[in-house]
Amino acid sequence: MSEPKHDSPGVAIPPPFVFMAALALGFLVHRAYPVGVGPASARRVLAVVGWALVLAFLLLFLPAAYAFIRARTNILPSQPATAIVEDGPYRWSRNPMYVGVTLLAIGVALVFNSLWALLMVPVAVVITDRYTIAREERYLERAFGETYLDYKRRVRRWV
Repeated sequence: MSEPKHDSPGVAIPPPFVFMAALALGFLVHRAYPVGVGPASARRVLAVVGWALVLAFLLLFLPAAYAFIRARTNILPSQPATAIVEDGPYRWSRNPMYVGVTLLAIGVALVFNSLWALLMVPVAVVITDRYTIAREERYLERAFGETYLDYKRRVRRWV
């Protein structure tokens, strides 16, 4: 594996903060104009689905973060990477932490029955995909060259 260059992706706002801001905005709108996700009869089921997604977040995010720790590379997208992580959830997705945070945001919106919060999740996904992931991928290509390009060919960006 080649040594990374001394630059970084240059991501100023980590995606979890993007998702938190999107949810916060959705909940603010919900407070002024409350609209639930589904009919009252489905709220219990939606809450159970929401909690299941929160659990799915933990089952995906924690092993992904641990894989970064084991590889001794930076978890923050503003810092330089020292390795391409390809094990654990990174075998199936190049961005399992972002997939996990997406599941968490959907789950929270369902648990609190907020259509506005749920509608903000795709906005956070697009911002993360276009801003954060695009910058990370350009950086990883510069830093690791063919090693990263090979990984990129083998593993999907999201799922």
